[in-house]
Amino acid sequence: MFDNICKFLAENFSTDFATWLLGEPISLTELSPSELSLEPIRADALILLESAELVLHLEFQTQPDANIPFRMIDYRLRVYRRFPEKQMRQVVIYLKETSSELVQQNTFTIPGTRHEFEVIQLWEQPTEVFLRYPGLFPFAVLGETDDRATTLQQVAQEIIGIPDQRLQNNVAAATAILAGLVLEKGLIQRVLRRDNMRESVIYQEIEAEAEAKGKAIGIAEGKAEGIRLVAVNLLKSQMSLAQVVRVTGLSLEEAELLQQEIEGEL
Repeated sequence: MFDNICKFLAENFSTDFATWLLGEPISLTELSPSELSLEPIRADALILLESAELVLHLEFQTQPDANIPFRMIDYRLRVYRRFPEKQMRQVVIYLKETSSELVQQNTFTIPGTRHEFEVIQLWEQPTEVFLRYPGLFPFAVLGETDDRATTLQQVAQEIIGIPDQRLQNNVAAATAILAGLVLEKGLIQRVLRRDNMRESVIYQEIEAEAEAKGKAIGIAEGKAEGIRLVAVNLLKSQMSLAQVVRVTGLSLEEAELLQQEIEGEL
C-alpha cells in the first residue's frame, strides 16, 4: 500500500520530486520497466522517471531490506544497457524510523566492483523541506519533528490552500495513509477530513483493492469450509481416513483432527 502511495506521488508530482532530489524543477515522465531489457525484480516498488538527459530511480522502503544494494546495481546496469548516454540518480528513501544498520547501506560491493547510490532517511529530514511543495506534503509528518501531531495540523492547513479540489483530495488521502506509519488513526481522521479523502483517486483505489482481497478471502474461506463439511460427512459414513484424504485433498493430520472432533461429539 505505501509503495503505491509513493509511486502515485512521484509520478503525479514529478517536478516537486525533481526539485527536492535533483535541485531543479526538471520535467520528468514515467519510464516503464518493460522498456528495460529484463523483467523487474519488484515492479511494485520500482519508480523510474526520465528526462531527456537523466533517469531518476526511486525506491521507497518501510522496512530495511538486505537486497537493496543488489537491486540498485541491477537497475543501474539495466538502464545503462537501454540508455547508455543518460545520467542516472538512484535514491532509496526509508519512510519509517529504525535502528537497523541496513538503512545505512549505500554501496554494493563485490571483488572488483563497487556501486554507490543515495540513501535518505525521512526522519532525519527537516519537515520544512516537505512543506514547500504539494507533492511532498505527505512526507512532512515522517520528517524530523518533536511533535508529529502538530506537524500533521500544519500539513492540513497547507493542503487546504491547494486551489484544485481534486488535487487537494489526493494529497490529503496520501498524507493520511503515510501518517498511519507514525500516528493513530483517530488523530489522523480528526485532523484530515475523511469525506474529502474518500473522493480521491488514491482512496478509491485502496478501497477497491481491500474489497477485492476481502472477496478473495471470503471465497477461500467458503471453499475450505465446504471441504471440511464434506470430510465430516464422509467420516460419519464410516469412510476410512485414507479415502477421505484422497477425496477431499485434506492432509492426514487434518482428517484425524476432524475424526477426533466427531468422536468427541458422540
